[in-house]
Amino acid sequence: MKRSIRLRHDIARRLADQAIARRTSQAAIIEAALDSFLSPDAAERLEAALSRRLDRITRDLGRLEWHVALSNETLALFIRNWLNVMPVLPDSGRDEVRAQGRERWERFVEALSRRMEQGPRLTTEVSPDVPNSVSGSL
Repeated sequence: MKRSIRLRHDIARRLADQAIARRTSQAAIIEAALDSFLSPDAAERLEAALSRRLDRITRDLGRLEWHVALSNETLALFIRNWLNVMPVLPDSGRDEVRAQGRERWERFVEALSRRMEQGPRLTTEVSPDVPNSVSGSL
């Protein structure tokens, strides 16, 4: 039975592009899509696909959480150590020390930029599989 349908222009264009790319007819693509949509297990397939995607997102969020925790602990440990070792500066030498601080900051930013672009990354040196690797004490 031959039927005629109207599609929005953008959908018709995408359908035509897919037919060309797959070297098949537009009717074959529409039939396959309708068959999939109307099949009794379409809801289960959709649920399974969504479940797989949610599982992947959950794993990705777990890795992201680990990286953020590592960054936070690294920064906190650095600040704690820095505060413990830095002496109070006398008023007379502050300008010279600030100039050295600016120079050291610029070198740090350059080194950080290189490491972020080229690696290696700290997260490759610290394993997320080791218990307490992020919050362990030194």
